[in-house]
Amino acid sequence: MTGTTPRRRPSRAVYRRRRLVVLLIALLVIAGVVWLLVAQPWAVAATDSSEKPDPGQTQSTAESLPVPSGQATTGGTETGAVEGAVVEGATPTPGATPAALPCVASEITVEAVTSADTYAGDQNPQFSISLTNNGADCTLNVGTTAQSFTVTSGDDVWWRSTDCQSEPSDMVVLIAAGQTVSSAAPLTWDRTRSAVGTCADGNRPLAPGGGASYHLSVEIGGIASTEPKQFLLY
Repeated sequence: MTGTTPRRRPSRAVYRRRRLVVLLIALLVIAGVVWLLVAQPWAVAATDSSEKPDPGQTQSTAESLPVPSGQATTGGTETGAVEGAVVEGATPTPGATPAALPCVASEITVEAVTSADTYAGDQNPQFSISLTNNGADCTLNVGTTAQSFTVTSGDDVWWRSTDCQSEPSDMVVLIAAGQTVSSAAPLTWDRTRSAVGTCADGNRPLAPGGGASYHLSVEIGGIASTEPKQFLLY
């Protein structure tokens, strides 16, 4: 009777090689998972494919407002203001996309501010803007392109800050709910009548004094001050 040949068991060397192969495969799988968690290539791809932001706009939290620069003055001090037209005290984060929506005009209160109520003959009025967010967090262009200061006496417009403004720029910032921000520095009026084309003139008409009444109105981000601020010139 013919007997069956017993199957030979693999040698210990073969077992060791098989175990080594299995161990190497497991190590490669673990290393691949760790690399994916650390490198996150999908995040890099999403960042690279995102739309580049407008370099003229910076998203940051507002602490104060930039001030228009390059005002032509003949008797007063030329006010320029925050260098680079950035918001003083804020840390710009170029490229960040704000989660907040644009501000709603009805939820923003804008106030015209003067450094005094009356000015002697040798004093030049100084103006500022104050705005308060009465709604939720929102974004607003508070740059010098979005600001204007206007001085009137009755129906007569004596001075506009935009007539002789130089190098205006945009600055979109986050205004927190309930936050109030003001100009980083005041803007000085030299008490002369402004007009486009007369910015370099040294003989522009002086505003009458002697207790004459004037009113300051301001606008920022397309939102006008609720009411003009009165002041007197002597």
